[in-house]
Amino acid sequence: MIVVADASPLHYLILIEQITVLPPLYGQVIVPSVVCEELQRPQTPEIVQRWIASPPLWLDMHPPQAENDPGLSRLGAGERQAILLAQAIGADALLMNERHGRREARSRALRVLGTLGILDEAAARGLLDLPPALSRLQATNFRVTAEMMQALLARDVARRRQREGGQEME
Repeated sequence: MIVVADASPLHYLILIEQITVLPPLYGQVIVPSVVCEELQRPQTPEIVQRWIASPPLWLDMHPPQAENDPGLSRLGAGERQAILLAQAIGADALLMNERHGRREARSRALRVLGTLGILDEAAARGLLDLPPALSRLQATNFRVTAEMMQALLARDVARRRQREGGQEME
């Protein structure tokens, strides 16, 4: 699976100590070099800066893509470069939280997953316990509606019940 990531999902997964779900979910994760630069900014939390200073082997950095796409002009550099890279390499998914970037990526027929989608997928595969992960995420400056949080938790409860029911029938 070919996956390109913007800075925000990486940032939050590092903060809540769930960054290790990415390799089992997607294998290699590809990022534009500008995303690495964004994760090293002085205002970035120290834990994130330390992580990107010694990136794992599964994180593959790519040089910038040529930017001559007016449809991306209102996006930040990381979002622009992530979308361009995802298009250039035919990525199976783009990891991005920013609303305008997600909308633009979808208009280009890219599959987009944000931090919540990653956590949900990881929980579905048994890679993490969703309620504590969401609780840690809420302790950051990540913004999510109460309705979205309740929907994720309800889906997680339904999955757990289904698993338990399936185990009882075996």
